[in-house]
Amino acid sequence: MTYDRLVCANCAAPVAEGRCRVCRASRERMEEQGLFANVSPAALIALMVVLLAALALLVHQAA
Repeated sequence: MTYDRLVCANCAAPVAEGRCRVCRASRERMEEQGLFANVSPAALIALMVVLLAALALLVHQAA
């Protein structure tokens, strides 16, 4: 999940703005999660489909 749509329960502002210490701490924690933390599930599925198509093409070329 990306933090740009989250609303802080402490200050009722978007977490991405980092208005309070709770927002800033949540934003930092979410930024540390890794490479695919901010990628949507639809984008991951699309990437998987592209990789599977490329693999199928390689198998077809080799046979």
